[in-house]
Amino acid sequence: MSTRSTDRPFRSPEDLAGSDPQQDIGNPGSFPFTRGIQPTMYRGRPWSMRQYAGFATAAESNQRYRYLLSQGVSGLSVAFDLPTQIGYDSDHPLAAGEVGKVGVAIDSIEDMSELFDGIPLGRVSTSMTINATAIILLALYAAVARRQGAPLTSLSGTLQNDILKEYVARGTYIFPPRPSLRIVTDVMAFCAREMPEWNTISISGYHIREAGSTAVQELAFTLAHAVAYVQAAIDAGLDVNVFGQRLSFFFNTHNNFLEEIAKFRAARRMWARIMRDRFGATNVRAQQLRFHAQTAGSTLTAQQPNNNIVRTSLQALAAVLGGAQSLHCNGRDEALALPTEESATIAIRTQQILLHESGVANTADPVGGSYAIEDLTNQIENEAMALLARIDAAGGTLAAIESGFIQQQIQDSAYLAQQAIDAGDTIVVGVNRFVDERASAVKAGIFRVDPEIERRQIDRVRAVRASRSEQEWRSAIAGIERVAREGGNLVPPIITAVESRATVGEMADTMRGVFGEHRES
Repeated sequence: MSTRSTDRPFRSPEDLAGSDPQQDIGNPGSFPFTRGIQPTMYRGRPWSMRQYAGFATAAESNQRYRYLLSQGVSGLSVAFDLPTQIGYDSDHPLAAGEVGKVGVAIDSIEDMSELFDGIPLGRVSTSMTINATAIILLALYAAVARRQGAPLTSLSGTLQNDILKEYVARGTYIFPPRPSLRIVTDVMAFCAREMPEWNTISISGYHIREAGSTAVQELAFTLAHAVAYVQAAIDAGLDVNVFGQRLSFFFNTHNNFLEEIAKFRAARRMWARIMRDRFGATNVRAQQLRFHAQTAGSTLTAQQPNNNIVRTSLQALAAVLGGAQSLHCNGRDEALALPTEESATIAIRTQQILLHESGVANTADPVGGSYAIEDLTNQIENEAMALLARIDAAGGTLAAIESGFIQQQIQDSAYLAQQAIDAGDTIVVGVNRFVDERASAVKAGIFRVDPEIERRQIDRVRAVRASRSEQEWRSAIAGIERVAREGGNLVPPIITAVESRATVGEMADTMRGVFGEHRES
């Protein structure tokens, strides 16, 4: 929470004294990319309209993906259920009650094939929100592309693969931080050779903000994680000018309209200077911060859910004015359940209206030069850089995570934000002000996952195990264990295991046996 945009009644040229417009603001498409990474921004290339979706079984999610593509979505964004995210098969005791609930259940290559049935992976860009098991899901995606006859070099999309934010904000980790970083760099190295159009990591501030951070903390902690990934990749022998071009970021777009626009502009400027000055990147694309934005789920209210359409629209507009390359709008009913088709369609139409009717895409960085925007951009950058310096002084990102410094910062901010809502200092329309006791129902009703889904998915994974070659499976699993212990890139043996119909849980358990499991202290 911040009152930064309202602490003074207006801004003037004096607020920008000491700032060099040419060095700090410049032109769109020019270093430090404060005004955007392309000279003409959306006139030349509109942002990708993604709709985050996935639920129940692969077959049902496949139907939703086909529907979304038919409605004008330009890229898919896959949500996986919790067992898939933390490496348990659907028949594992810890998966009980969670199969297919918050995303699609994926246990084997047969599920992944069904998920993308009729969707040409060589022509559709796919984003996958997966972290602890990211290397396994990438292998599944690559194996399905091979089944379709699509060369790996043709595949485009993004793997979230950002494990560090799991330790500070989200909690779906498996292995300790240091072996997890090794897995991240294995993915980077493999994709640099075999999948050059694939974004190997989406460094996420979204979940940091959802956990309760401020805008400055979201930016600082996200870039701190990015610094750790870049250093790990360099230490592994990768070229920053090559892998740096495939890094992408994922930010939250929250309620404070002007602050969010300024946050995105500050992020680009900070990252360009970090890559050039700290890591010596000379390739322009390696200096550019490209990001996907998603509207803030934590701001959605179960009370008066139609108000969420307005919240989401303003948040989406902030992302567009801030220069996002890709955008997802949440459904109005997501404080209650997974979005219905009607809610998903409204969310898509929100983006289409912004692009085609509002006129905001006709000018690159239309808010550039605003005293308020430029002053906010400077303030956010200065505060975020100071926080980055504290992390460096604490021994770097891993040390700050292991000591609990980052986690404590986020928790303190979340507590203060909730206190402000409870006291009425922060107004939430329909919750602590302008309350309507009458039910404000979503006409289409609430989306519910069929409870029979879990039983059918359990039967499915057991059938895969019963029908595969035991010898091929054992050999492939042994290959994962050997490379995990002895070194080498883990992606090729995992692809081999995937094609031998090993399950997600089996592959994750093999790596658990080598790397151990993380336990929060």
